[in-house]
Formats: sequence, structure tokens, C-alpha cells
Amino acid sequence: MSAASPTYSATSGIQHEEPLVFEHAHEAPESINLPGVQADISASLQAFSRQKEARIPGLSEPETVRHFVRLSQWNHGIETGFYPLGSCTMKYNPRVNEQVARLPGLAHIHPEQPDDSVQGALALLHEVQHWLGEISGLPHVTMQPAAGAHGELTGLMMIRACLDARGETKRKKVLVPDSAHGTNPASAALCGMFCVELKSGKDGRIDLDELKAHLDDETAALMLTNPNTAGNFESDIQEICQLVHDAGGLVYGDGANLNALVGVARPGDMGLDCLHINVHKTFATPHGGGGPGAGPVAVNDTLAPYLPVPRITKKGDTYHLDTDSDSSVGSILGVIGQSGVFMRANAYISAFGKNHLHQISQDAVLNANYVLSRLKDKYHVPFDGLCKHECLLTDDLQTKHGVKTLDIAKQLIDLGFHPMTVYFPLIVHGAMLIEPTETESRETLDSFCDAMLEIAAQCEAGDTQALHDAPVKAFRKRLDETKAARNPVLVWQD
Repeated sequence: MSAASPTYSATSGIQHEEPLVFEHAHEAPESINLPGVQADISASLQAFSRQKEARIPGLSEPETVRHFVRLSQWNHGIETGFYPLGSCTMKYNPRVNEQVARLPGLAHIHPEQPDDSVQGALALLHEVQHWLGEISGLPHVTMQPAAGAHGELTGLMMIRACLDARGETKRKKVLVPDSAHGTNPASAALCGMFCVELKSGKDGRIDLDELKAHLDDETAALMLTNPNTAGNFESDIQEICQLVHDAGGLVYGDGANLNALVGVARPGDMGLDCLHINVHKTFATPHGGGGPGAGPVAVNDTLAPYLPVPRITKKGDTYHLDTDSDSSVGSILGVIGQSGVFMRANAYISAFGKNHLHQISQDAVLNANYVLSRLKDKYHVPFDGLCKHECLLTDDLQTKHGVKTLDIAKQLIDLGFHPMTVYFPLIVHGAMLIEPTETESRETLDSFCDAMLEIAAQCEAGDTQALHDAPVKAFRKRLDETKAARNPVLVWQD
């Protein structure tokens, strides 16, 4: 590894192995005790009375706090190291964003407050709403969806409502490329539609002949990600959109990879009708561990009447939560969605401004191609040419030595790096999808690439047992992941 690389070693010293909280438990006098119920329980509540002890672990407050703090020290986050998850855009969240989101006038307001008491917050949210419309090229925006999959569902709900209003109720077929995200079929099913998979071409992009073969009078929509999950830009995007429109369908855009386009190209200009925007990815709110997130949806004039309500509008100098719509699909999430995420996004976008927003995507694309350039001679690259914001490799060269993608990922843990996304997209065998984002330095990228090249050298030298054993330095060693997924142990047993 390079001289700039940090030195990683096995866990030692006073960083503890941590048992389960039940294994810590004891009947200590300082443990919290709850008094019993003295009165008789009414007959109507008798069925709900506890028949066994609650089995709350008997720990003092210091012991409880130490347990959870020690567990937190096991976590890997973007603040502790490189997080190269492809298709996830795990970028650093500037601390100033957190300061903005925690201002009392923003963090301590209530969603049911009267509009006139939260004009400052509504002004900032309206500003983000406008910017997202500008950035996407789709001027009408709902802020309500909680994250990408929720935005995806909202987009299809609007498409369904639009088609129904046209009297085209038989249009229920949604075309989805085989490289798409796994939530696409679920969103279609919830809207009473079904998916038909489109096989990718040899270049990893949508095959126009395959698309044409599936377009008919039952086609409701095409769902696509651009750039796609192989890191490739759909170079035929305008023709793709025109073909779908000519067939009477609409084009939904999965905005998970907007970080490759922001400030440079607008999906609306390419012909998309609808786009969800992963604000928590592109505009830097940390989203590891399941949240928080926000998935606002931007649409064109065709779908604007069906946007969820309320929407943030401005009349004169006053901001309102407008519910005036006869054709809206209704409320999706509360009033205005995840406002704290939008406050962070406001700070992030403001820091770049209109004249420098393109630097986000340009640096992200540069970083991904730098990684690709350094690794392409030692790892198989399934698709030729430059990538966008993420690069795709496979384990094809390493399988000759008995080493698979999972072995590479586990060895990265011992070398001090969170693994990349593995086995996705499914269109290539043994996939390794690496997204460095724009926030990483060349030194960090070199350290990661050096680790990957070290693993490749181990394979070529036949020194593969260490890869099969990895990780050996982590608290938890190699798991039987199939067994863990199929037979998880969810309840503590003495």
C-alpha cells in the first residue's frame, strides 16, 4: 500500500469485544426497578396483562451507556473511512450542513404549526423545491416521499393516475432493464401493474431492438436509471424516450445516480417525464444504517396535476402549504416530508451555487475513472470505455485462482476498507461496483487501489488461503451468510 495509507492492525488494547446486552445482565441493586401495578386490572384489559417477567436486562445506567457506545465504535461510517458502495453515493456530509439543520427555528418546529409561524422554514424548503426542478429539468416537484423507493412508488402512482385520466386503464405493463434496482417491480405491483424485463445489450445499455419488441398498447411506462447501474450513460436516451412516448407510455427515471449528472445534464431535457431524486445521496445527507432519506419527485407538465398535496407554494411574499388539487394522488408522507434532510441539501447546494454545481459530477466521474484506470489491468472490466460516477469490475481473473468476489470483499476489511457493492448489478457475474464520489482525495483512492492490487497480487502468487479466511482482524470472522439469511437468530435464548 502507498506511503499515504494509514496503518491497520487487529483490534487490541482497550477496544472491547462486546457481548449481547443480555449477557451483560445481572440483578444489580442499581438497576432500574419498575413498581408493580397495585390496582386490580379491569376485565377488558386482563387479556393484555403480562404473564411472564419482562426480562429487561439488569444494568445500571453507566453500564448501559458503555454497552451501546462500545457497539457504536464497531460501526463504519463515512467519517471513519472510505465507503465505496456502488449505486449508493456514500459521500461525506459537511458539518456545516448539520449546524444548519439543527438551528432551533428549523429543528424545533412542529409539522402542524400554522403556515404564518414557519415562514422561514417554508422559504428554505421552497427554495430547495425550485432548485431541484432546475437541476432535473422537470419543474414541478413534490417534497413528500421519504426516500428513493418511496419516490419511485409516488412516481408510478402519478403515471397510473395520468393514464387512468386518459381512459387508458389497460396500460399496466412496465418495462424494466435487467440492470435496474430491485425495488422497481415492487413499486409497479403496488400500483396494479406488472414488470417485463428488458435484456441489456452487449455494452450494458438498453438494447433498442429489445425495447421496440416490447412496446405496445399495454405499455404504461419504462423505468430506467441513467447512468445505469453498470456506470454507463444511456447514450440513446433521447431515442429511447421518443419510442416510449410514441407507443403511448411515459418514462420514469430512477434518480439514484444523479450524482453523475448534477449541474451538467438534466434528465428532463433528455425526455424523461418523471424523476425521483435521492437527496440524501446527491446532496450529502448521511444515509447509512437505513436513514434518514428523502426522495422528492420532479415531473413535467403532463404529470404535474397528479402531484401529492400539500405542495409548498408562494403567493406574493407569503409561503403556503397548498392542498388545492382535484386530481392529486393524495398525501404520501405527512405534510412536507423529511424537512431536516432538505435543510442539509439547501446548505450543500448553496455552498456550490449555480456556477459551480457541475463540479460535483465532474469530480465524481473523474474519481471513478481514476479507480478504473488503476485497476483495469488486474481485474476484469465487463464493458469497454469510460464510466460515469462508478466503475464496474468482476472477479473473472481471480476465479482462475479459486478466489471470488466475496473473498476480495472480506480481505478488504482486513486491509482497513469497507468493501464495495458486491454481486450487483446482476447482469455480470461476480460484480464489484465501486463509487468513490467527488469527496475523496487522490490519496484515499490510491490507498484503496493499492489494497485491491495487493489482493490481485496475492491471487497471482497463489497465496489465496488468507483470502478465504478473511476477515481475521474484525470482531466477527467469516460468517455463513446463507445460513444467517435463511435462519436468523432473532430472539435471545439463555
